[in-house]
Amino acid sequence: MSDKEAKKLRWYNIALMAFVSVWGFGNVVNNYANQGLTVITSWILIIALYFVPYALMVGQLGSAFQYGKGGVSSWIKETMGKDLAYMAAWTYWVVHIPYLAQKPQAILIALGWTFTGNGDLTKSFSTFWLQFITLIIFVLFLWIASRGITSLKRIGTIAGISVFIMSLLYILLAVTAPTLTGAEVATQNITFKTFIPEFNFAYFTTLSMLVFAVGGAEKISPYVNNTLNPGREFPRGMIVLAILVSICALLGSYAMGIMFDSHHIPVDLKMNGQYYAFQILGEYYGLGNVLMVIYALANTLAQISALAFSIDAPLKVLLADADESHIPKSLLKTNERGTPVNGYLLTLILVGILIMVPALGIGEMNSLFNWLLDLNSIVMPLRYLFVFLAFMALMRALDKYKSEYYFVKNKTLGFGIGLWCFLFTAFACVMGMFPKVESFTSEWYFQLILNIGTPFILLGLGLILPMLARRNKRAS
Repeated sequence: MSDKEAKKLRWYNIALMAFVSVWGFGNVVNNYANQGLTVITSWILIIALYFVPYALMVGQLGSAFQYGKGGVSSWIKETMGKDLAYMAAWTYWVVHIPYLAQKPQAILIALGWTFTGNGDLTKSFSTFWLQFITLIIFVLFLWIASRGITSLKRIGTIAGISVFIMSLLYILLAVTAPTLTGAEVATQNITFKTFIPEFNFAYFTTLSMLVFAVGGAEKISPYVNNTLNPGREFPRGMIVLAILVSICALLGSYAMGIMFDSHHIPVDLKMNGQYYAFQILGEYYGLGNVLMVIYALANTLAQISALAFSIDAPLKVLLADADESHIPKSLLKTNERGTPVNGYLLTLILVGILIMVPALGIGEMNSLFNWLLDLNSIVMPLRYLFVFLAFMALMRALDKYKSEYYFVKNKTLGFGIGLWCFLFTAFACVMGMFPKVESFTSEWYFQLILNIGTPFILLGLGLILPMLARRNKRAS
């Protein structure tokens, strides 16, 4: 093998890079909290019918548009024009607003578990004051991000790897705990029926969380053409990725079933489940709270880094390829450090509203945390829609774009697969808007209004900015 070939990525490099960027322990906990052990069947279906074609589509798009620096927005610009490309870039940025609103909550919860050994910290304050503290945390890290985050990214990388390793360790130790330690399985009388979901309305409202869990494969698109023999090694890497995700999803969900009764899931499992899991694991192996504290500390640092990075990076992606016909000149203004100051101000306003307004109608922290997590699962997959739009457009003009790697060469079949993924994503997002609360209380309607209104407002702002930009341009 030549030196040039030796520097190329192999299928196992692609698989591991993609796995680290796509997968996380929270995916297991959140979806188990929604579905119990029936989620195992859901994982099999979502990976086979959605995740695998999604990942392979990304490969063909990345190969066809290997010089596009803007990712999805570059694909849309090449195939469907710059106006829709702007909306793709805007969507990529704006869907991070609910994500940014929840990160300070996650930091507060992780700190509580680190220093108190339990989840009682959030019970010590009213929802309003907890959200106010959350807003202060966000403002602090907005300031940190504006001053450069190089060292914080390094710390976050180390912490992120630690969390990732501990998540895999959890699966290994939890699955083998009944055999090695004699731990009693919490979910009794497990049969074939235990794993079969009821495909009813309530079930369909949980699909968005599954889509949210397996999304993000477009992050690896720049590496397609750095792969040795992309036509063979990239799909092989994606298949290995699907196998790795399947193993972690299935064994992780089964491990949760060992610790938490699938028929009586704790109401705060989404908020505290990761820490409960490591606390119980420590009890199994006679380690007390050691594993939980290590995980909570690593997760605190990982969340801090993710918050600072997610304030800065998506905004710069939006503004880097922007022009004054779509974004007002004032929003493109940067200071001596290259920080888009008005862009940061817009971020603060939107995140501040999303942090404080829900506290006026959702009176309990666990409900507020669950609502914001569910909102993320509704809003974040909206950016995937542009991946499928770009793939359908690519299929319609396949003769025009040459690629080293092809997922599908048949135009009709390829367009159909892209359309299926587009419609399924849209359906999951719409169904996710219905709150997962059993009774139709005033809080249920409040959450429903927020779930419907937030995506429309966030995306609608993206339609308003070009109008302001054109007005400013005419005035100047």
